[in-house]
Amino acid sequence: MKGEFIEVNGVELFYRKKGQGPPIIMLHGNGENHRIFRQLRNKLAEKRTAYTLDSRDHGRSGKVKVLNYIDMMEDVVCFIKKLDLHKPALFGFSDGGIVALLLAINHPDMLSGLIVSGANTRPDGVKMIAVVLTKIAYFFTRNQKYKLMLTQPDIKDTELESIITPTLVLAGRNDLIKEEHTRNIAAHIRDSRLLILEGENHTSYVVRSEKLEGIIEPFLDGLGT
Repeated sequence: MKGEFIEVNGVELFYRKKGQGPPIIMLHGNGENHRIFRQLRNKLAEKRTAYTLDSRDHGRSGKVKVLNYIDMMEDVVCFIKKLDLHKPALFGFSDGGIVALLLAINHPDMLSGLIVSGANTRPDGVKMIAVVLTKIAYFFTRNQKYKLMLTQPDIKDTELESIITPTLVLAGRNDLIKEEHTRNIAAHIRDSRLLILEGENHTSYVVRSEKLEGIIEPFLDGLGT
């Protein structure tokens, strides 16, 4: 399957497209790329047109001097508009989930459905051990991806309350995101569904896994998308 490049919001993004049917966009986490979704994309592409992106400064997409989630969100907005995708569903994992929340907040009519897994709305939503390890990594590398996790996002509960897109919130029982933080996200998004997955950690049910197909498909089918 051949990938493509697209110029959006001042940066070149790499993406792959597979399947036919209603569109779904998939956003990876910090330091990853679109390849983590290969198994899930292949399953979803049996019924949908699945788009997997490399976020800016990740994978084969263009490099930038400074990373922030608002720019990453605008990249996806431009991607949707440039490809003329009508009401795509959006699945965001970890940092991709943050981007997805921001998009639903700032562009309330753009999506048909929203699935976020392992997302946080503030840096203190992450368990302390992960914060300490990230601080150590940033101290030695000065990598802006680590800095991003330590300083952003800052999504208010009132902003979550403004989301009108049908939303499914996911996390592993042993996630590096605090469970009370995940529950708070779901509690402030009207009519959202929450699933805490037993026996799963932050990445185990997402990265190179097709487990979520059995969760995402029924959710989107229930929305009529």
